[in-house]
Amino acid sequence: MKSVLISGATGLIGQNLVQKLKSKSWEVRTLSRKQSESHFYWNPENAEIDEKAFENLDAIIHLAGAPISKRWTHSYKKELYKSRINSAELLFETARKLNAPIKTFITASGVNYYGTQTSDIVYEETHSFTDDFLGRICFDLEQTAQKFETLGTRVCAVRTAAVLSPDGGMLKELIPLANKFLLSPLGSGQQFMPWIHIEDMVNIYIHLLENENLFGAFNASATERITNKEFTFALAESLNKKVIFPAVPGFILKTVLGEMSSIILEGSPVSNSKIKNSGFEFQFEELKPALDDLLHKKNR
Repeated sequence: MKSVLISGATGLIGQNLVQKLKSKSWEVRTLSRKQSESHFYWNPENAEIDEKAFENLDAIIHLAGAPISKRWTHSYKKELYKSRINSAELLFETARKLNAPIKTFITASGVNYYGTQTSDIVYEETHSFTDDFLGRICFDLEQTAQKFETLGTRVCAVRTAAVLSPDGGMLKELIPLANKFLLSPLGSGQQFMPWIHIEDMVNIYIHLLENENLFGAFNASATERITNKEFTFALAESLNKKVIFPAVPGFILKTVLGEMSSIILEGSPVSNSKIKNSGFEFQFEELKPALDDLLHKKNR
């Protein structure tokens, strides 16, 4: 039985990934800041980790990181950075110290690697990163992950779009608004919104984990390219609701949310050709079937 260690296993992706891997007979080990018999303890802030987690370990999937959907105060921006990069550094340093023969290291990254901006450029993995706040986090995280290559480890980075699930993330926040007829486009509404169904997201991690010839960065985004306005109306229609309010002006969102508003007011399309050319098959390439599936599950 192959073993995988997962950080951030209590998050939306992590919970679903743990269940799916166990069903595929992987030995799944998880990290937690809480002392527990069911987890391995770690505290990245203090560079503490239970080294037993690395014994006879085949792979690591690094999902840990503070959520980006909170207001970006100066202190929280530091937390966003450290929770990703410093924790990845701890995993690397521990593996190096123990000379652990880890075959695969996969890290979560983001489509924000290409910058928080709106353009018609369809970003591919070969495009350079944009040196804004989130772009720098994604770049530095991927650079830290690449240190594992010095140990002979295969490294992949998953540049993740907005993950759609009724159990968490953006969709969970928007469904109650739609049900109360409070849903409306944001800003111009013309910003692109890369997205992916939670099942496809989980399956991409498993695809990269189990195909040992794959390495490097991969965009994790559905095929259909939509704008924020198109998404808003599609969600309302899937819930048999209407959008009755005009778009929320960008200046209001900037006032309320501060710098964090950039992630909802800006967005560019990304290509998923690389992951598809690797043999991965999306279950949900278009938004309407994806929403119908997710909302049907929610209401079941």
